[in-house]
Amino acid sequence: MKNTFSWKLWVLLSILALAAAGGVAWWMQDTVPDVTYRTGLIEQGPLQASVSASGTVNPVSQVSVGTQVSGQIKDLLVDFNSEVRAGQLIALIDPETFEYRVRQAQADVDAAQAAVLTAQANGAAARAAVSRAQVDLSEARRDLDRKRMLVAREFIAKSEAEKAEALVNTSVEGLKSVQAQLGVADAQVKSAQANVAQRQAALAQARVDLARTRIVSPVNGIVIKRAVEKGQTVAASLQAPELFVIAQNLQDMQVEASVDESDIGRVRPGQKATFTVDAFPGQGFEGEIRQVRKAAQNVSNVVTYVAVVAFTNPSGRLLPGMTANVRVITDARESVLKVPNAALRVRIAGIEPPAPAASAAASAASSTPAASGATPPNPPPPAAAASAPSGRGGPGSEFRNRLVTELQLTPEQIEKVDAIYADARPRFMQLRELAPDERPKARERITADIRARIGDVLTPDQKPRYAVLVSEAAGRVVTRGRLYVQGEDGKPRAYSVRLGITDGTATELLVAPGSPEAQALQTGTRVITGTSSPTPAPSRPPAGPRMSF
Repeated sequence: MKNTFSWKLWVLLSILALAAAGGVAWWMQDTVPDVTYRTGLIEQGPLQASVSASGTVNPVSQVSVGTQVSGQIKDLLVDFNSEVRAGQLIALIDPETFEYRVRQAQADVDAAQAAVLTAQANGAAARAAVSRAQVDLSEARRDLDRKRMLVAREFIAKSEAEKAEALVNTSVEGLKSVQAQLGVADAQVKSAQANVAQRQAALAQARVDLARTRIVSPVNGIVIKRAVEKGQTVAASLQAPELFVIAQNLQDMQVEASVDESDIGRVRPGQKATFTVDAFPGQGFEGEIRQVRKAAQNVSNVVTYVAVVAFTNPSGRLLPGMTANVRVITDARESVLKVPNAALRVRIAGIEPPAPAASAAASAASSTPAASGATPPNPPPPAAAASAPSGRGGPGSEFRNRLVTELQLTPEQIEKVDAIYADARPRFMQLRELAPDERPKARERITADIRARIGDVLTPDQKPRYAVLVSEAAGRVVTRGRLYVQGEDGKPRAYSVRLGITDGTATELLVAPGSPEAQALQTGTRVITGTSSPTPAPSRPPAGPRMSF
């Protein structure tokens, strides 16, 4: 009896265990939904790439007015916002001390000039002594000649002639002495004259210092800063203290924007820029990049460069020192395929794009100048498409089409440009035979040769615009990305794509016509931008009492 009861209990427990397992399986199947995807549209339209930065509104030219002399501010003749003219007196430092210095220097000059007169008188006396010594020497020589003649006739003793000869020698030495004294007198005159020049220089310096007590405006402009008060003492030693700051012109101003080093390569003079200021919320102002300064600024290991945005301020509403939020348009496209940036961040495990088919045509297209970052493709205009050579339509066609439309090439020029591209295509295909580290330099040489040959085809009027197009092409960077599209069966499929410029929300999609990507990724195609994480459905209450095991 006991064995029968144990066997029945064992069967009952087995049935209950199977029922519980089936209920759990049914509950999990009912509460775990299938994976769903968020999608976004591929659109056709304009796209602008930009760089954001912040900076300060400043006048194009502002002058800091200081003082080169020390003293007390005796008078202030201008205030903030005062309009001044060049040469206008704007402040006065007490000149009394400097006036006394001028008087002292003038007295020193007078004394030095008197010393010159004394030295000149001494020189005149020395010249007179020289003349007297020369006369004495001449008389002694004549007396010596007479006595020698008398000695020869034995009218006088020989000793008389010897005395006359000694007198001649004495007169010669006396002449040399007075001549030396004359040289000393002349040197004293020159020294006195040099002393006069020195005193006159000191007098001129004293007068300059006196004139510097009058602070005048060096330019026409407006006083935007006054750093002193009447009665204040300023000390000019190693550095001139700043008294005023004068803005030369508040109609033409500039924003000195700090651009991050990662973005400065895309900023060039001539690009358009817009900016806003906190003083006028919701209102934008336009300017143009005038200069990109090469001096780096390193603050807390963050390297930035200053880009100067010039703009006009006719109403005078924008004031110096305002903080400006600048947006520089680095590239613009009129009509391109745009894909949401969220779609480029999606990664679905286990789904990879198909391997690209190796073909000569694909290699040639990927080796064109535009494929290496020149220009992304756009549908060519009808005129350009009609004259495009065979095989055109890949990434390299956009730069050629821009040349045709923007430079207004003649039919003869179009034919020559197409011939240049046709000649270069085999050279690009030969790059596959080189080592990977040699290909970039070889590609650059071929691209430079193509651009030089195209430049020879253009007229002088077309060359400036061509230089701009080349510069823009050099600044464009083509990257790779991955997109996922749901197939007809609902399963996602991956595509490896080339990407162009981005505005932070959408990115330019570059596809070669006729490729699988071009057929799958068109205007209106929905791409996966994210997956919805499965959320368990609310648990259902059990139909009957829960049994505990």
